[in-house]
Amino acid sequence: MFTVYVLYSISFNKIYIGYTSDLENRLISHNHLASKGYTIKYRPWVIAYTQVFETKKEAIIRETQLKSSNGRQFIWIIIYQKFGSSDG
Repeated sequence: MFTVYVLYSISFNKIYIGYTSDLENRLISHNHLASKGYTIKYRPWVIAYTQVFETKKEAIIRETQLKSSNGRQFIWIIIYQKFGSSDG
């Protein structure tokens, strides 16, 4: 199983879209363990959206969709509904 996920940085109003086979450990990595990369600049992250797929291929397709303009618009609507603010 693979999970497509969207992280939201409430402090910085930023999003991160990715996929993983281990969401719990991936979130720990984004928030605590990673020492380089985009996500370390905007900690802490919370999970704003998830979607589970049986195959890696399906997850990659969905991740690509969410990274498109329409996909990001969809995500910002969810964030606004869930967290009450968005500059998206």
